[in-house]
Amino acid sequence: MSYEAGSLAEQKDQIRRAAMARRVALEPVARIEASLALVEFVDALDLAPGATVAGFWPIREEIDPRPLLDQLRQRGHRLCLPVVSDPHLIFRELTRETELEPAGFGTQAPGRSSAEVIPDVLLMPLAAFDDLGNRIGYGKGHYDMTIAALAPRVTLTCIGLAYCVQQVARIPAEPHDKPLDGILTEAGFRRFETHEVP
Repeated sequence: MSYEAGSLAEQKDQIRRAAMARRVALEPVARIEASLALVEFVDALDLAPGATVAGFWPIREEIDPRPLLDQLRQRGHRLCLPVVSDPHLIFRELTRETELEPAGFGTQAPGRSSAEVIPDVLLMPLAAFDDLGNRIGYGKGHYDMTIAALAPRVTLTCIGLAYCVQQVARIPAEPHDKPLDGILTEAGFRRFETHEVP
């Protein structure tokens, strides 16, 4: 590994740790209120009617997308959740009847009885984001590999879900990093100018 690569990885790790520390410092009630506030901005997402939306099952102090997912379900969107697989994430349908099972890292996912689907929209967890739509995940690269695999097959809209305190001044981006098309926080939805959300 070159010095530059190592330095970049260290920079990202420092940014990740600082942003997550701010997230951890939020009061539990503030986290609940922020998660509920996401629903207020569902119209701003301007998703295509009937689009299949991939959410995520929140772990640790992540913002909780479930109230938003329920609102999207009521509006006719098909929902799914990610499942860790090789070589990248797959997505299984989520309905009210879906039986969830432990999927590692404290998360839950639909079992093999749920249909595998390809999402049109990814609602993505993250550690940090900046004003250009760059994001830092948790360092495993699950979403980067998945986006790269899905991109040739579907026009994919990538929207980060986070608290405002996770915003940072700048994230050093690498060639394989796919910028977000938008970010949704408790303050509202923001499209990134260089990435139009359909």
